[in-house]
Amino acid sequence: MNLSVLGAGAWGTALACSVAERHPTLLWARDAAQAEALQRMRRNERYLPGIGLPQALQVTADFDAAVRHGAGGLVLIATPMAALREMLARLPADPGLGVLWLCKGFEQGSGRLGHEIAAVVRPAAPRVGVLSGPSFALEVARRQPTALVAASTDASLREAAVDALHGDALRVYTSADPVGVEVGGAVKNVLAIATGIADGMALGMNARAALVTRGLAEMTRLGVALGARPETFMGLSGLGDLVLTTTGDLSRNRQVGLRLAQDLPLAQVLAELGHVAEGVYSAATALQRARELGVEMPITDAVVQVLDGRATPAQALERLMGRGARPEH
Repeated sequence: MNLSVLGAGAWGTALACSVAERHPTLLWARDAAQAEALQRMRRNERYLPGIGLPQALQVTADFDAAVRHGAGGLVLIATPMAALREMLARLPADPGLGVLWLCKGFEQGSGRLGHEIAAVVRPAAPRVGVLSGPSFALEVARRQPTALVAASTDASLREAAVDALHGDALRVYTSADPVGVEVGGAVKNVLAIATGIADGMALGMNARAALVTRGLAEMTRLGVALGARPETFMGLSGLGDLVLTTTGDLSRNRQVGLRLAQDLPLAQVLAELGHVAEGVYSAATALQRARELGVEMPITDAVVQVLDGRATPAQALERLMGRGARPEH
């Protein structure tokens, strides 16, 4: 099966490396100079330092050639969420084209999730979906054991994802609930910022466990209100990704929280990070959509206040701890 990966950042490169030895794989880089360097040097030192590219993996800056290569198999969009609409719009209007995106979050401005963007941009192309789950790119590139979930309302696309990606080091489960999978992928990034702040303030393991657990409740409430299945949030894209992102030091969003706990300005934190942390952009949108649906998300609200500079981490903690008691469920 031919595979094309659109986006040569950390996650796109890692997934391309993972599958290139089993399937003809073409990695597309937006920048021609980057594509030439990757093809020649066989490394992506900016995003995956120390990881060699398999000799079977080919790299190009020719978008049309990349799409043609994956047309009979799968096209995987591995750009940040901000570029998903552009990528979907550039694809041919072929209803048989199988497309999965790897980005997690809400689109800035519209507030849409990936499946909502696809419904607008590609209404006549049903073979679309999302690949998500607990997955640090570096570990995937190292072929360390990883489990993901491919979610789509199209059964043939789910089967194609398993055929293409499932292997010795990568297990791929399937789901018919792309809404739940996408909400989990978006909200866990916000909660990782919250947990990073708590750990940066040395609040202890009890506080971390409380944030993860109550954060999962927030995530589930929002997802169900948007039409997701509640059981999805106990799976890989919900609890699994939440645990990884809130506790793993490779998490960019957790790193943002750790630095915010030092009272550093957000602009400085993001500049030093050097990579996209989707939770920073998803927090306000998640809160807005929750309010429109009458869903309470106090942890997300606290993160937004800190990101906006309307509260210090200490003040946000005081407000959370000062909330009245209530039933757990």
